[in-house]
Amino acid sequence: MTIQKFAGLSAVFFLVCSSVFGEDLTKPLANPEDWSIHFQATTVTQQHGYFNSPYSGINSFSPYPENKTSLTSTLFLGRKLWQNGEFYLDPELSGGQGLSSTHGIAGFPNGEIYRVDSTDPKGSIARAFFKQVFGLGGTRENIKPDQNQLCSEVDKNRITLVCGKFSLNDYFDNNSYSHDPRTQFLNLALMDNGAWDYAADTRGYTWGFMLEYNRENYAVRVASVLEPKEANQMDLDLNIPQAHGDNAEFEYRYSLSSHPGKVRVLAYANHAQMGNYGDALKILPAPDITQTRSYCVKYGFGLNIEQEITKALGSFLRAGWNDGATESWAFTEIDRTLTLGLCLNGSSWKRPDDTVGVAVIVNGLSPDHRDYLAAGGYGFIIGDGKLNYAFEEIAETFYSWKIFRQFAVTGDFQFVNNPAYNQDRGPVEIFAVRLHYEL
Repeated sequence: MTIQKFAGLSAVFFLVCSSVFGEDLTKPLANPEDWSIHFQATTVTQQHGYFNSPYSGINSFSPYPENKTSLTSTLFLGRKLWQNGEFYLDPELSGGQGLSSTHGIAGFPNGEIYRVDSTDPKGSIARAFFKQVFGLGGTRENIKPDQNQLCSEVDKNRITLVCGKFSLNDYFDNNSYSHDPRTQFLNLALMDNGAWDYAADTRGYTWGFMLEYNRENYAVRVASVLEPKEANQMDLDLNIPQAHGDNAEFEYRYSLSSHPGKVRVLAYANHAQMGNYGDALKILPAPDITQTRSYCVKYGFGLNIEQEITKALGSFLRAGWNDGATESWAFTEIDRTLTLGLCLNGSSWKRPDDTVGVAVIVNGLSPDHRDYLAAGGYGFIIGDGKLNYAFEEIAETFYSWKIFRQFAVTGDFQFVNNPAYNQDRGPVEIFAVRLHYEL
C-alpha cells in the first residue's frame, strides 16, 4: 500500500463523511460554538538495517533490514447538544504495518501503529462519547476549539463527565512535550507511561466513563472502563463485575519563576482474566502464560512531570511501576520505566513552529516476568525464546519541520540497546520519516 493510495483513500473518506453528516467540511461553520470539525492524516515510514542476533524467537525483532509504513486518517466531529452538553464522533481510517509485525521491542518505536490492526485500510469508529460540564462557580475559562473540543467558556471550578467510547490517554497521563506520536516523539514509551497497562482494545480505545473535578491549581480524575477479553485483542470483556480497568490521577499545576509546570500522580488497577508468570513457570517443558488465566488484579503507579524552562524550551520526566505478577494485558510489556526528555521550538532560528526533541528511556521487568521469558515463554509483544536480561535502553531524537500551518514533515532517529531486554541481541538503529496533516 503506497502513500499515494492512502492519500486518495483519505480524501474519499473525508468527502464521504462530509456527505453523511450533511456538511461541507471545506467551508467555515456558521456557528463554531455549535459544531466542531477537524481532520488529521499521518503516515510513519520506518526502516532499520542488520544487527547482531545469535538467535530469534517468534516475537523477536527481525535482525534483517525492514522498511514499513503505518497510516491513519481521522475525522473529529463534535456537536453541542444543550448547555455544556456535547457529543463527539471520530470516524477513523487506518492501515499499514509496523516493523517486525509490531513485535520485539517493549518500547516499540512507533506509537502510531498502536491504532492499526490491519495491513489494508480499514474504517472504524475510534470514539463516540458524550461530555457534560457542571459549573461550580469561580472565574471563567475560555476553551479553545480543537480536536474533540468545542469552543466555549466554562467555570474554572467544574466537574466534567465523559461517557462512551474513548481512549484513557485522552484524559490521563497527558504531557505538553511527550504525548502525541503524530506530532511529538514516536516511541510508545514516550507517548504514555510504559508501565501503565491501560485498558484498551488493539487500537487503544475502550468503553466506560471518566469523571474530572477541576480547580484553579489542581484536578482529580477517575475512570472505569472495559478490558479486552484477551491480551491486546479487539473484543472487550462484558463481564463487568470481574473485568474492568479503574484509574485515578491527581494533577497539580504550579509556576517556577513564571514558568508553568505540572505534576501528575497516577494509580490504576486492572481486573481481567489474566495469566500469572509464577504459575506459568511451573508448566513444563515450556511455560505458557495463556494456560494460567483467571480473573485477577494487576495494579501500578505512575509519576509524570513537565516543566517549562524558557518560553522555547521544555522538559519532562515519567516514572512508572506495576506489580509485574500478572501478564501484560493491553499496552506493552514494561513493568518499570523511567523517561527523560527536552523539547525546543525553533524561535531562536526564526522557525517558531518547528520542534526538536531528545529523550531517553530505560525499561525493566519484574523478576517473575524476566524468569518467564528466560525459560522460553512468550508475551503478546516480546519473547526471543530465551533471555540474557538487561534493561531495555532507548534514545530518540526528532526534528519536526512545519512546512505550512497544516502540514509538517518529521525526521526521527531511535537507538535501541538490548531490545526486549535481551543483551544478546542488538543494538538496533531505526530511522523514520513522518508526514502529518491536520485542519
